[in-house]
Amino acid sequence: MSAFAEYGRPRRVDGGLRARSTRGAIGQSWWSRRFVDVLESFALGTRLSRGRSYARSGQVVTLRVAPGVVTARVQGSRPQPYEVRIGLPVFPGSVWRDIERTLAAQAFYSARLLAGDLPPELEEVFDAAGSPLFPRGIGELTLRCGCPDDAVPCKHVAATCYLLAEVFDADPFEILHWRGRDRQTLLSRLRPAPATSAGANGSGGAAGAGVPAVGAAWALVDLPEPTATDAAFWRAPVPLPARAPVLPARSDLLLRQLAAPSAAVGGPGLVALLSRAYRRFGGRPG
Repeated sequence: MSAFAEYGRPRRVDGGLRARSTRGAIGQSWWSRRFVDVLESFALGTRLSRGRSYARSGQVVTLRVAPGVVTARVQGSRPQPYEVRIGLPVFPGSVWRDIERTLAAQAFYSARLLAGDLPPELEEVFDAAGSPLFPRGIGELTLRCGCPDDAVPCKHVAATCYLLAEVFDADPFEILHWRGRDRQTLLSRLRPAPATSAGANGSGGAAGAGVPAVGAAWALVDLPEPTATDAAFWRAPVPLPARAPVLPARSDLLLRQLAAPSAAVGGPGLVALLSRAYRRFGGRPG
């Protein structure tokens, strides 16, 4: 094993990527901490502490997340930065299609992801599909660095991992991107398609038996029964969760994800009125 200490102090970098954390743990969200826990579970001692120091002092020159691989350039003591690669297998298309169907069928997941959140329950969805979102051990990662240190991970890889955790803090969709699904593609498959008629979902007629009412149904008891024309708008587009959400969100969040109803029902004006009502139900001032 190379005596990595003999290579001297790292060269200073102007404009390097610096970790926002200046002391203590790196990674604030549950998802970034889950990733850091994998790295730190191997107790690699001084290489991890030196990696944190590199991340905080701006030694990482560039960092890029792509499906299956994170690449970075980390400046050490030599003139040229070291090339770092961290590989993680992408999920095949069949796995992603199963996961997307599960997420699209639950308003809880769809609304949270469309709002830019990763609820902790999302990890259970991937586990149930037999494809854990996070690596269960460092052996699932392919770690490469151009430095002469034989240790895996070396301090340059560790610095990249710590900085990557803060990338995940800033944009949790980068975790999904690393696994093979970019934000735009995923969200496009979670947005419900606008209903074109009352029979668009195959139920036909008025508010079909056995279909749950959309939020705050008690507040609508004095309204007339919806006609066949507008029944699809009042029907829940996906099964509603049986429990309260974990993360805070606007009370009219789900309403904002739905397409506006037809002009015969009220069009965008009706959505605006309902949005005010939802905010009032949720305790927000009108």
